[in-house]
Amino acid sequence: MDATPDAPRLAVRGEAHLEVDPEIARITLTVTARGTDRRDTLNDLTRRNTTALDLIKTYGETVTALETGTFTINPELTKHGRGERVRAYHGRVHTTAELTDFTALGELTTRLADLDLTRVEGPWWALRPDSPTHRHARQQAVREAVQRAREYAEALGTDLAALIELADIGTEQPVPGYGGPVGGMRSAAAYGGAPGFEEEAAPLDLEPQRQHVYAQVNARFTLVPPRLA
Repeated sequence: MDATPDAPRLAVRGEAHLEVDPEIARITLTVTARGTDRRDTLNDLTRRNTTALDLIKTYGETVTALETGTFTINPELTKHGRGERVRAYHGRVHTTAELTDFTALGELTTRLADLDLTRVEGPWWALRPDSPTHRHARQQAVREAVQRAREYAEALGTDLAALIELADIGTEQPVPGYGGPVGGMRSAAAYGGAPGFEEEAAPLDLEPQRQHVYAQVNARFTLVPPRLA
């Protein structure tokens, strides 16, 4: 329906920007092993990975997700000489853990970084995919669009008649965890350490990064025909 003097149309945009505390934090863990014998290297890698996973699992429901990403074991050939002579074998296991308790996060990252040949990266802060914050941002954007339309109508000495279209432009939120580590710890690697944790390092004090959630909508209304002087 085209706009006419009897049914003038008004188009506005509503926007919302919320800044809230994160709900989850992710860290990535890389366990490595190196040796001249393939079987020994694999056994070392398996043992270290099991030690790390067992440690993470002791934090119970605080850990909401634990996923193994990639596993590799590859030979390193000698640079000189003929033939396929293996100099050493390199093994790696990548794991991602997601936590909701940020006090436990600081303790866990420190303990993991204290393990033998273990690299920890993160944390990456985020909101849950089903966080009510996303809904609140969308609702606020709609209310802002209606309020803006009413202000334009009021300036014309009239009022809104009907909503004829509402388009969701979408929500945008930086996704910590897929870009780069943000916050108190970037990475830590251990090349010694005792599995018994008798002398543990002090837990890291991590400051959660505030999350920014945006929402935008386009709205079109018809107006009660104003009486223009």
